[in-house]
Amino acid sequence: MPISLSEGLPARRILAEEGIEFFTNSDAARWSMRPLRIAVLNLMPDKQATELQLARLLGSTPTPVELCLLTTESYTPTNTSAAHLDAHYRMWEDIRNESIDGLIVTGAPVAHMNFEDVGYWRELCTILSWARLQVPQTLYLCWGALAALYHFHGVPKRNLLAKLFGVFPNRVVEPGASVLNGFQDGFWAPVSRHTEVRSADLPADGGLKVLAESSEAGICLIEDEACRALYMFNHLEYETGTLDAEYRRDLAAGKAIHVPEHYYVDDDPDELPINRWRLYSYLLFSNWIGDIYQRARLGVAEVA
Repeated sequence: MPISLSEGLPARRILAEEGIEFFTNSDAARWSMRPLRIAVLNLMPDKQATELQLARLLGSTPTPVELCLLTTESYTPTNTSAAHLDAHYRMWEDIRNESIDGLIVTGAPVAHMNFEDVGYWRELCTILSWARLQVPQTLYLCWGALAALYHFHGVPKRNLLAKLFGVFPNRVVEPGASVLNGFQDGFWAPVSRHTEVRSADLPADGGLKVLAESSEAGICLIEDEACRALYMFNHLEYETGTLDAEYRRDLAAGKAIHVPEHYYVDDDPDELPINRWRLYSYLLFSNWIGDIYQRARLGVAEVA
């Protein structure tokens, strides 16, 4: 189904070449099915890459989606031009009283910092608390998942001795979870992080349910019914070359980085990467949007 993106967003041209269709407000007014409004708080430094990744997945679901990009007011990103932010992004204060069907909060390159030391932490906590009360479904990715789990439940992030980097097999712990429809017994997921959440730190009375985990990479996905949230610590939204670009970037910067595991043919960085997760990335986002649509269609009350 089509997607609505900000006019002039670079991702529009790329997605149009891939066959993704777009709709306008006048198109939506003629439909019996209301498009879902999905807000993305994009905390990644390469915002355009993240815009493209998420818009591609959301634009490939069975439900029309209007994408609203958000940035922080308390911190001005330095890796994205002011012109791009002004043209395509809004502040949370601008949309807090609008109807939002779903919220995605991305990762951020602040893994080594204490949460409270992050420049926009107070603003983020306000947004998370608003989402718990006002947004039917939320999806937190990587650092965004760590931050939300800490904010809502006090679960600490644990530093790893070395960056967990590669594509790892995960087993489905809760096969009945709707967001994992079609995943069968397991799936592969890209991982790029310096921290983790441990099962022993999850509160027994927090209502948290581990949906998927890996013997090599730990917890992958947690469901939080009380907060209507999913915490995804890995990166199913990544494109085939994303880990390769990170690896080359860190090498060029002289950082200690190992070859991403289970990623290149024969684990050789001179060979091509293997995309083992593409099917599951589309499935996850399609299932998530499907859950939001069903709740909207049935008029399920979502007040905490």
